[in-house]
Amino acid sequence: MPIDILMPALSPTMEEGKLAKWLKAEGDTVTAGDVIAEIETDKATMEVEAVDEGTLGKILVPEGTDNVKVNEKIAVLLGEGEDASAIDTSAAAPAAAAPAPAAAEAPSAPAAPAAPVVSEPADDPEIPAGTAMKSSTVREALRDAMAEEMRRDGDVFVMGEEVAEYQGAYKITQGLLDEFSAKRVIDTPITEHGFTGLGVGAAMAGLKPIVEFMTFNFAMQAIDQIINSAAKTLYMSGGQMGAPIVFRGPNGAAARVGAQHSQDYASWYAHVPGLKVVQPYSAADAKGLLKAAIRDPNPVIFLENEILYGHSFEIPDVDDFVLPIGKAKVERGGTDVTLVSWGIGMTYTLQAADELAGLGISAEVINLRTIRPLDIETVLASVRKTGRIVTIEEAFPMCSVSSEIAYQVQEQAFDYLDAPILRVTGKDVPMPYAANLEKLALPSVPEVIEAVKAVTYTA
Repeated sequence: MPIDILMPALSPTMEEGKLAKWLKAEGDTVTAGDVIAEIETDKATMEVEAVDEGTLGKILVPEGTDNVKVNEKIAVLLGEGEDASAIDTSAAAPAAAAPAPAAAEAPSAPAAPAAPVVSEPADDPEIPAGTAMKSSTVREALRDAMAEEMRRDGDVFVMGEEVAEYQGAYKITQGLLDEFSAKRVIDTPITEHGFTGLGVGAAMAGLKPIVEFMTFNFAMQAIDQIINSAAKTLYMSGGQMGAPIVFRGPNGAAARVGAQHSQDYASWYAHVPGLKVVQPYSAADAKGLLKAAIRDPNPVIFLENEILYGHSFEIPDVDDFVLPIGKAKVERGGTDVTLVSWGIGMTYTLQAADELAGLGISAEVINLRTIRPLDIETVLASVRKTGRIVTIEEAFPMCSVSSEIAYQVQEQAFDYLDAPILRVTGKDVPMPYAANLEKLALPSVPEVIEAVKAVTYTA
């Protein structure tokens, strides 16, 4: 299947740049790691490496082009035996292979229909029918959520490294300093342990801080303040003192930032009683859940994803859009298998569901939205219908969120299962820096499809 080559980012805040030069021509054979192009901004120049081997089938953006958006498709890499004619057809029909026959020895295998099935987005019960929608990036949705809550409640304030004068390392807090002043948008020193403790103390005193971490990897410096102070105070004070605070920032892998900046902490924080853990996927998730988190009387861990910041989604165009914490969303209806994911894992999951539909497999897709509290009832209802479940996440497999879901499903819906529970996760290794190795360490759409074929006995 042809592989799209996307415009990379030179920095977390880059939104567009210049494609300065192509170092490979159409028809050239490349291997993983080959430098194929150069991109530049007014501050830096970067080489673009091939992440896989193949033939450079089509250059979509000519060299010298300015203002190329990050993640815009700039070229297509063809695999062995593919030609340029596969490029257009792959975009329209990502899965052209005929469905594999069900294994004869598996009596519970569903009959795979010869014709493709329809994979359509499901309605969101949290959004009334007829609600006007507008386009928003995840970055804009997060900013708007904070601005709206700061206007609504004078006790809400934002603090963190570079949130004020620089307007956020990822430009999430853009414009907040101008509107709310330095009293409520506070630049802190580079000391997570210190400013996190300050935020927890402010919450105990009755304020409602939003603490931004430049990455949740840096929150490791403040783990005592988050776990032993914020999470446990309500219980240890007998309900006399709480900590209404939101800890937010990018979590998990980005793009070539190495092992120390790529870890997914969802299962770490979900392990702790006293914390709520949210991991949004879309702009609507981000806005509705962040507003709910700011209003929540408990400490909330709000795990964003750097790569999703620039992605655009439809979002309700209403004055006060709030989503309930602890409620999953069925993104796609289906009958043959349940796919459960959250955060950036949804990108693999939805693409796999579309390709599986072309193979005649109807996948129901559940976006958890919240990790703790876990909406296991929505998952169980789907599994009782489909009889099969695959979970998808970028985190390590050991003691993962997928592990907890698998346990609860087998505990509460074992008799409904027609196949083992499978999970697709990041590989059990520190994240490599090299682009080709990083790609191998993360989940992929083909891995999701293979897992679904295994549980539906169509491999």
